[in-house]
Amino acid sequence: MADEGCIFCRVLAGDIPSEKVYEDEHAVAVMDINPWTRGHAVVFPRKHAANLFEIEDEELERVALAVKRVAAKVREGLDPDGVNLLQSNGRAAWQTIFHLHFHVIPRYDGDPLELPIRPTPAEPGELAEVAKEIRGGG
Repeated sequence: MADEGCIFCRVLAGDIPSEKVYEDEHAVAVMDINPWTRGHAVVFPRKHAANLFEIEDEELERVALAVKRVAAKVREGLDPDGVNLLQSNGRAAWQTIFHLHFHVIPRYDGDPLELPIRPTPAEPGELAEVAKEIRGGG
């Protein structure tokens, strides 16, 4: 199940040192080595799956519960003003490690993180058109 070239699989094998903050039979959470904020952790499944579309549903449910537990531990231990969860699929979506993972990023008032773009209102009719495509009508 492991991918020899995968950083997270190597962490699981003990080949790469990490600072664990949570583990259970399905998931592990470690401190991110390039943290965006103080306390930034990464949660990933023990079973290798490249992304959201490759993981089995039951396994995803268990990993999602681990993400919730880690976010709660971050909130309890660090008392941030908020918490972001980030999960990316594919290079265009900023995925750089191709082992499914969730970033748990504590947020603090005044920290330097910002959305890369400001949301803008949709054009008239655009939402209905896109929704139709997503539903398969088009």
